[in-house]
Amino acid sequence: MSAPAPVTYIAQGGDWAEIAAAQAERADETIVVNMGPQHPSTHGVLRLELELEGETVTSVRPGIGFLHSGIEKNMEFKTYAQGSAFVSRMDYVAPMFNEAVYCLAVEKLLEVEAPARANVLRVLVMELNRIASHLVAIGTGGMEIGALTVMTIGFREREVIVDFFEALCGTRMNHAYIRPGGVSIDLPENGLAQLRSLIEWLHKHLPEYAGFCNENPIFKGRMCDVARLDLTSCMALGVSGPPLRATGYAWDLRKNQPYCDYETYDFDVITWDTADAYGRFRIRQQEMWESLKIVEQCYDRLEATSGAPVMVDDPTLAWPAQLTVGPDGQGNSFGHVKQIMGLSMEALIHHFKTVSEGFRVPVGQVYSAIESPKGELGCHLVSDGGSRPYRCHFRDPGFNHLQAVPALCEGGMMSDVVVAVASLDPVLGGVDR
Repeated sequence: MSAPAPVTYIAQGGDWAEIAAAQAERADETIVVNMGPQHPSTHGVLRLELELEGETVTSVRPGIGFLHSGIEKNMEFKTYAQGSAFVSRMDYVAPMFNEAVYCLAVEKLLEVEAPARANVLRVLVMELNRIASHLVAIGTGGMEIGALTVMTIGFREREVIVDFFEALCGTRMNHAYIRPGGVSIDLPENGLAQLRSLIEWLHKHLPEYAGFCNENPIFKGRMCDVARLDLTSCMALGVSGPPLRATGYAWDLRKNQPYCDYETYDFDVITWDTADAYGRFRIRQQEMWESLKIVEQCYDRLEATSGAPVMVDDPTLAWPAQLTVGPDGQGNSFGHVKQIMGLSMEALIHHFKTVSEGFRVPVGQVYSAIESPKGELGCHLVSDGGSRPYRCHFRDPGFNHLQAVPALCEGGMMSDVVVAVASLDPVLGGVDR
């Protein structure tokens, strides 16, 4: 490849039009352009090295690692209970899914199952988080092509969801809500009322996205037949989630490999048949309605199981404040934290040891996988019998999807690169972990 001729800068008053014309004549030369490191349609810092002939992309090389946090390595020095707080910070747009897949892996090694109400709460927060994640994908993707109103209303609905998360567990992001054996806490006293208000709000406002985008000629002109990736390419590159289902293949782990009792919920797997950026957008839009359908079923189940336990009744796993307490304040032998402080020195010592030392997990290794908003999210967990993971590795869908960027972009226009990356919805916190 011959290097382009150096740009000559001349003093003020020179003929800039003549210089521009001379540069335009060099159409046969390949130009290398750095897109980033910044946020080009990503949630995190990504660098794309583009080679262009005119405005046609001839080569794309993604450069990752700018957001590396060392989460997987750090987890080898933290207890299994502390792991939930670590993994929550990977894909920080969909933190509940990181926590869920990690805890399911721990529970496989322990051979325990979370109580039924805990599973309902897990499904509830995951599906609300799926809606919030899709809102970010749709909103930021729309912003990149000039549809700013789509972004503002997207974050409006997301704000209502994170307000509910804050009322539930005290934080808007990085929740550490899902724990090995169950969840950290049940709904607050007015939790069902807040959930009902949230459901009504989403029913009222989700139709706006179809009105703004579905038949908008400018929106369709930027999205249709852009960043195509057929089923064969998806399979070869490990692509899952909405990009895979946009090829017409109905693969969703909630249906194909159920977990957390998903097989007991009524919902449809959304597919499209265009294999392009527009199909991925339509899938995310319709999946929000399916998630809302699941959330309504969770509401009915939570209403019917009020007072049921949300953590396994096992003092080696649960902190005393999470264990079941009867109406007389006695419950099991460890009681509630209020009783611990005032009545039982032994239970207080146990509480201290459980929190500080953690629990031991039998020797072995497992792989657990769930359907995150982006695709298949997996956790490979290895235990050496101690209270800390020997190895904890995650299969983040964004990491796999970034290797598909060249297939999406090469041969297309430079202006479509942002649309292609946005249609994959990568979160670099999950990629650079």
